[in-house]
Amino acid sequence: MQLYKEFCTEEFDEKGAVKKFELKYDDTFNFGYDVVDRLGKDDPDGRAVVWCNVKGDERIFTFKEISELSSKAANVFLEAGVQKGDRVMVILKRNYEYWYVAPALHKIGAVIIPATNMLTTEDIMYRINSVDVKYAVITSESEIPEKMGEAKKQCPSLKMIFGTGVQPEGVVNFTEAVANAASVLERVETNVTEPMLLYFTSGTTGYPKAVTHNHTYPLAHIPTARYWQRVIDGGLHLTVAETGWAKASWGKIYGQWICGSAVMVYDFDTFAPKKILNVMAKHHVTTFCAPPTIYRCFTKCKLEKYDLSSLTHLTTAGEAINTVVIDNLYEQTGIKIAEGFGQSESVLMIGNLENDTPSPNSMGRPSPLYDIRLLKNDGTYASAGETGEIVVVPKDNQCGIFMDYYNNHELYESVWEGGVYHTGDLAYFDDNNCYYYVSRKDDVIKSRGFRIGPFEIENKLMEHPAVMECSVVGVPDKDRGQAVKASVVLAADYSPSDALMREIKTTVNNSLAFYKHIHILEFVDELPKTISGKVRRTELRANA
Repeated sequence: MQLYKEFCTEEFDEKGAVKKFELKYDDTFNFGYDVVDRLGKDDPDGRAVVWCNVKGDERIFTFKEISELSSKAANVFLEAGVQKGDRVMVILKRNYEYWYVAPALHKIGAVIIPATNMLTTEDIMYRINSVDVKYAVITSESEIPEKMGEAKKQCPSLKMIFGTGVQPEGVVNFTEAVANAASVLERVETNVTEPMLLYFTSGTTGYPKAVTHNHTYPLAHIPTARYWQRVIDGGLHLTVAETGWAKASWGKIYGQWICGSAVMVYDFDTFAPKKILNVMAKHHVTTFCAPPTIYRCFTKCKLEKYDLSSLTHLTTAGEAINTVVIDNLYEQTGIKIAEGFGQSESVLMIGNLENDTPSPNSMGRPSPLYDIRLLKNDGTYASAGETGEIVVVPKDNQCGIFMDYYNNHELYESVWEGGVYHTGDLAYFDDNNCYYYVSRKDDVIKSRGFRIGPFEIENKLMEHPAVMECSVVGVPDKDRGQAVKASVVLAADYSPSDALMREIKTTVNNSLAFYKHIHILEFVDELPKTISGKVRRTELRANA
């Protein structure tokens, strides 16, 4: 069942490509009630989630079940004291509970903060303290109970922890509480302008920033699912992302359900391409999205061994994808991978959209949701062939761009300098208005689809007594897109050696989430700097 037509108007050109798209919604729109409960009523037996894990366990949830479970979970939260506006951290990996916890929090107007299980205790504490998290919902896996328990001791704002599965003493048994809760929920009034979801995203000059989206965010993902991922009514979409990342919102819940597709969830810890291919074949996945890293692994598999006959479309985002990978997958599947571009601060901004024919190897054309321009250093807009920063000129009632940085409105205003939203990404376009990615304007590292701020890694390096100065950059890597490279100036009492190099890398990496690990470490006599003393990261990258 496709609800998206009730929330938008769309116009197409003579080729069937979308040329105009506008959202329409009431001020009280709430994804939990107006999508989940609506689907639970009008399409009760429709598949919402097809879930399986590496152990072979499987569950299929209908929209009726998700509707009822989300109302039960909402009642559990309300009874425990969770109020509208409260920040709730959710670390559920790919556990199926996420798909009714998220709508439950939306229903009561609480702000969900999805977080990855890869976070260290220190990472969790930073997030709790920076936005005053009051409640947490956690998995029993990946040492999360221990990490969250330690964080609670040192974070006074955290009142209560709800846990699935077997949890230590002091954690509310969420599974049992939901099973015993009432399934009837009185609607909590929310407004589309109120905060609904918060993601932490990495930057170059400080710790992760808290990006806040309001209740229009799910609707803004209609173009993501409808035109880019091209999900099918009654189909099954698989996006390879853990729920702690914004990519999960792009591909595992909002746009897919609104556009009539179920979501496939494969619950795993260690990526194994053949296992994912087996899942896709067994469950007849129709549309698929993954970072380039996964597609590169697929090229090494003999895809003819897997029944991928149900597959109709492939998409990728997060980093540039090599032409050889696109060509290889096309030869094996007959499907061209459609690239796309966007951020945690937005939804899909640029993409290879349905019934459009962008130039080969481009990110595609701007989404009809946005007025995309390229801003040059001199303050003028770029023409075809010129490189500039991707910016958004806001439309009336612009949706899809975050509403603020939590507790940092000054930073939010800075990214709207000159009345346009600055993405910090550079690109150029050709005569056909097809966009090509160039690089980040700042120094955010993109590795295996993860965004990594060098500041956090540099802070950890500086804690080692042997490190006097350091700088971290991303350098080209054929498997990761970029690898994390650290250049270190040693303190006076230390001399370069392989043993010291291993010690520094091991010590620092042990204190970081694995996706932030240093891959390359070099000792240098001095760091290249500008006349004002700033490190010239561009020179460090050029010499890699």
